Amino acid sequence: MSDIQFSRRDFLKLTAFGAAAVAGTRLVKEAQASSSSPSGEHQWAMVIDQSKCTGCNYCTLACKAHNDVAPENNWNVVTQTGEVGGHQVFIARPCMHCEHAPCVEVCMVGASYYRDDGIVMMDYDKCIGCRYCEAACPYQARVFNWEKFEGKNPTVPEWGAPEVERRPRGVPEKCSFCYHRIDRGLSLGLTPGVDRDATPACVNACPTKARLFGDLNDAESEVSKILKNHVSYRLRDDLATGTRVYYLPADPKEMDVEVES
Repeated sequence: MSDIQFSRRDFLKLTAFGAAAVAGTRLVKEAQASSSSPSGEHQWAMVIDQSKCTGCNYCTLACKAHNDVAPENNWNVVTQTGEVGGHQVFIARPCMHCEHAPCVEVCMVGASYYRDDGIVMMDYDKCIGCRYCEAACPYQARVFNWEKFEGKNPTVPEWGAPEVERRPRGVPEKCSFCYHRIDRGLSLGLTPGVDRDATPACVNACPTKARLFGDLNDAESEVSKILKNHVSYRLRDDLATGTRVYYLPADPKEMDVEVES
């Protein structure tokens, strides 16, 4: 009898997860007309140049240090996708910070929400751990805290010092574009994407400058100029999520990059 009950619970969990994923995809188009979509003075975006990314994982390590992420969790994942002109090609995946985010649309308690600058945030105090957001995300950008992180962070101090509190057990967590660095920088008159103290840790850590960060509302920002003058793409653009992470496809002519010392 206990085996039957367990199987039924398992089935209900899988059904709930499947429903969340389907609901997230269905609600994306509805979200395009939602007044909750970001519309602030700044609209932050990241550009990742695949011609320059060497798969070193410095971005992942810096993220884990500055955001105090548990060793078993990764907010940023770097994966080899193939080769172009004899060069290995990698794709780095942080949170996409979608303009029409499935995770926000399926969250029943408002724990996932938009800032007016386009950053998709988590309110860990509101989160009930249902994991609907995790299931709805088509980019697998969220990780779940099965255990409370109480030990030493092995990436500290070599890759940076923690700048935010650790998240509690029983919640999904993710990349936040290092919003705390952006907010602090703006309060000091700094420019995110230009001044290191106001820029996401992963961007600062990249030794080949494969990552750029800036304001889409500023025509003079580096990301705006790059996107205007170069071919780019976004992951799963067919879902109309409107991601804020853009990729410059690998070009073998530009793949012999110099590493900063």
